[in-house]
Amino acid sequence: MANDIATELAEQADRALTDAADVAVLRAVEAGDWPAATWDAMAALGLNGALVPEDGGGVGLGFADVAPLLEVLGCHAAPVPLAESIFGSALLAAAGITPPEGALSFGAHNGAIPWGRHADHVALLDGARIALYPAPALNWDKADNIGHEPRDRVRVISAPIAEAALPNGWGAEAGLLCTALMRSAQIAGAMQAALALAVDHANTRKQFGRPIGRFQAVQQQLAVFAAETSAASVAAAAAARAVDRRGLAAAAFEIGCAKITVGEAATRSAAIAHQVFAAMGITEEHQLHHFTRRLWAWREEGGSEAFWAKRIGQEAQALPGALWPFITAREEEIAP
Repeated sequence: MANDIATELAEQADRALTDAADVAVLRAVEAGDWPAATWDAMAALGLNGALVPEDGGGVGLGFADVAPLLEVLGCHAAPVPLAESIFGSALLAAAGITPPEGALSFGAHNGAIPWGRHADHVALLDGARIALYPAPALNWDKADNIGHEPRDRVRVISAPIAEAALPNGWGAEAGLLCTALMRSAQIAGAMQAALALAVDHANTRKQFGRPIGRFQAVQQQLAVFAAETSAASVAAAAAARAVDRRGLAAAAFEIGCAKITVGEAATRSAAIAHQVFAAMGITEEHQLHHFTRRLWAWREEGGSEAFWAKRIGQEAQALPGALWPFITAREEEIAP
């Protein structure tokens, strides 16, 4: 039943974003506007509580159920903090704080807060403690990532509306892990969108009297692109299943592996996309750069490939036994 609900939510989000998040909206957001109509369209779907338990007033889905929805958000480069609202609401609910209505974001109290200037509320994390603030009451140092999405920092913190500790299963790195998982799935979705654009261009752009997609070199590059896109989606889904099985803190290994996989895949795939499009893909008029700039930005958020590779390497070196049995045993636990 949960899978049916998850599929329906993802399809509804896809339809809503198709109508409310076109290239013109993305350009306006990157110029500093808040797309109120886009947010209203998404808020009407009631998705903020997707990860909030039913007894807490939410939908009660698992992380694996939400992963397809996150991919849809990435596929449309959704210019609103819906992913942040979903995960922020889950964090608050886990700590026993009722999630507020409206646009919600979260992050470390001394870190960059996605969409902070536009949010209605912000959940700030300090280790395993989380505090809820009305965003308009905070003073912000405004900044953007390379995708021109708001990544603001809190300058002055007022008194919180509520404050509590996260349970042990979420851990002191809950904000980092949620961001890594969230961005992994969004990257997979953005790669799908960039791949579709590249394939369409290869089938319509002609050189020497035939579509460039007929040339073996282009076909080979697109095949690599497709394989990287599939790998990213599988890695993000496996990490989400691990969270459902073990809890957020105990799934750090899978989340880190997913972030490495999607980060490396995004780097290779963005390069291929721009090779297929040549100079056209970087022009302001074309939509490709909206996706590739987000790929480059999101791969750094929630820990870069280097960050997670170092951490996983240290964990592997500290194992009492061989690495392969450790990996296969974990995968058997989360197999669908």
